[in-house]
Amino acid sequence: MAKDLTVTLEDQPGALAGACEALGGAGINIEGCCAVRGDGEARFQVLVEDADGARRALEKAGYEVSSERDVLVVELQDRPGAAADVLTRIAAAGVNLDLAYLGTSTRLVVSGDDLERARAAL
Repeated sequence: MAKDLTVTLEDQPGALAGACEALGGAGINIEGCCAVRGDGEARFQVLVEDADGARRALEKAGYEVSSERDVLVVELQDRPGAAADVLTRIAAAGVNLDLAYLGTSTRLVVSGDDLERARAAL
């Protein structure tokens, strides 16, 4: 099962490239990701199949993995409105999301307060 890791990065050129290089060097494929910066640091959300291997590779390279979470990965049609359709169904089930980004191959990655209810909504 894929996991989302939150990696804290320094707010400097090359920090994101270094984290991706650490994963690639360890043979960890990035299934999806999102990076944002602010207040002097950056946060890298990365979707991987091998969470333990990814954590080891990142920590060995000096990166802090601040959290790991289960996520729901949903195959989407590559068309306008596809993400909205899925997110509307999750919202109608009363699930409050705290994370959403697109993964490789048009997949929507979400996490929230009740993944089982979100899964059932789809």
